Amino acid sequence: MRSTNLDMDALRSFVTGIEAGSFALAADRLGRSTSAVSAQLKKLEDQTGMKLVQRAGRGLALTGGGELFLSYARRLLNLNDETVSAIHRPELEGWVRLGIQEDFGETILPQVLGRFARAHPKVRIEGRIGRNLELREKIAAGHLDLALAWDDGAATQADRIATLPLCWLGPADEEPLWQVNAGDPLPLVALEAPCILRNLACSHLDRAGIAWRIAFVSPSLAGLWAATAAGLGIALRTPLGRPASVRVLDAAEHNLPSLPSLGLSLISSGTPMSQISAHLATIIRQTLWDSLPEAWVLAA
Repeated sequence: MRSTNLDMDALRSFVTGIEAGSFALAADRLGRSTSAVSAQLKKLEDQTGMKLVQRAGRGLALTGGGELFLSYARRLLNLNDETVSAIHRPELEGWVRLGIQEDFGETILPQVLGRFARAHPKVRIEGRIGRNLELREKIAAGHLDLALAWDDGAATQADRIATLPLCWLGPADEEPLWQVNAGDPLPLVALEAPCILRNLACSHLDRAGIAWRIAFVSPSLAGLWAATAAGLGIALRTPLGRPASVRVLDAAEHNLPSLPSLGLSLISSGTPMSQISAHLATIIRQTLWDSLPEAWVLAA
């Protein structure tokens, strides 16, 4: 069977069109005519043998095949851009200091470090896994160049990179040992204060008129997961990094308050960023595009 070579320009037009909401806007952003962009879309549909988009009112919607294709298209473009950047940029030397939430330590960080090290082998990365307040303090003091931190309300639109849903978590293999309406305070499993998610859990329960108590405190996520899996209480967290021993609880079923999403910000200590920091920031954004559900990640 003859291999099909997808056109990178057509892929970029397709992704830009979906993110912009129309191929007319994509044409404007890319400096091309609308007919040229439409021809590129037709070429991709011919190459894949499937319809990628369909009309939805005045806008566009992806078909089922188009949703799958979009995911691969983004990955191909990211790899293309990373390759071109590594080859044509001046070889960077120096060091960069990155702080990251513990939630991302096993999921995002290995991919970020690997991609950056391959692109810039002469740059030394100093990494720190830390809590939200610690990361923000170190950014403010100039002890970190970049940090991936939860949005504490001070993030600008430029800083914000994703929004992750918050959820109540309990043991995976059994029903929780507590009931909201049983008369006893609801046991909570939380990280040591100060903790933005601990504060959110308490404030939402207070607003719902649900009495609570701190049943288990941990300095790390590992302890929080263990106590939640053991049924000592419920935890409030995002689904990211959730172990199999812990499940997302249906808020309505357990009479728990519904929860909002939590912003994730990529903040820097310098304005403008150094060339090294700017490239690391690009790789972090690309890695989040690849790793998180599309609905969670904000377009750049």
